[in-house]
Amino acid sequence: MKKLILIISVLFLSSALFSQTGKVFESLLFKSEKVSYPVEYSIYLPPDYETSQRSYPVLYLLHGYSDDETGWIQFGEANSIADRGIANGDFPPCIIVMPDGKVTWYINSYDGKDPWEDMFIEEFIPFIEEKYHIRQKKEFRAIAGLSMGGNGALLLSMRHPELFSTCVAMSAGTFIDEEILSNDAYDRYFKTIYGPKPENGKVTDYWKSYSPLHLLDSVDKVKLRSIRFYIDCGDDDFLYKGNSALHVKMRDLEIPHEYRVRQGGHQWSYWRTGLFDGLKFISEKFHR
Repeated sequence: MKKLILIISVLFLSSALFSQTGKVFESLLFKSEKVSYPVEYSIYLPPDYETSQRSYPVLYLLHGYSDDETGWIQFGEANSIADRGIANGDFPPCIIVMPDGKVTWYINSYDGKDPWEDMFIEEFIPFIEEKYHIRQKKEFRAIAGLSMGGNGALLLSMRHPELFSTCVAMSAGTFIDEEILSNDAYDRYFKTIYGPKPENGKVTDYWKSYSPLHLLDSVDKVKLRSIRFYIDCGDDDFLYKGNSALHVKMRDLEIPHEYRVRQGGHQWSYWRTGLFDGLKFISEKFHR
């Protein structure tokens, strides 16, 4: 009898633990009318998604350069981090959507051939928020990312401040003008997206229209202040100049934000801890 009770207890405990695990669906397809390719995305659904009648806040989580929609699960352990934080009460249950941004830098290419931003804003977000149980209000919608995705989170939230309540940028691929003008690898990373490298000693207007540092000048400050910004870049990260300049400029313009410099470089061990802290920051808006 004691052995039977023990077995039942173990099974009950295992069931309880399993019930605290969210579900991940990888590489799902969205058919866009704006871009010429199917858009892949992965999604994390919180543990009680299938049993609850509620709608959830949503986080759009963007990957880095040369990665894809699976990166935040495979290397970032986003699902495990979310499970742990939800179970411990560090942040409320939310849906995490991870689209494949390819190497678009999450913008519309200058030649109009790859309007990724338009697809994301006008097609993808409405599709996701109709298909899944999501609370379709700014206060329950956040965006975050690492490296190229960190820069994407910044520019998308700044260009569409009516959509996002919170932006978390980790090791953002944000560059000061001098870095772009002197970048020997410009043709490799930016030419097909932002256009030919500037030759007159100034960045192009197209570059400015997507640069978070320049968007701070062009976007209405009241709208910018409606977004909660969290910027996190390691002390050994090669992207420290752009992130530091962003912090300084936001301070000067009195744009509220949190700025973190922790020990570490441009690596997944840094971003995994950053995601946990970022989710806690995001949850302050999600959880009243």
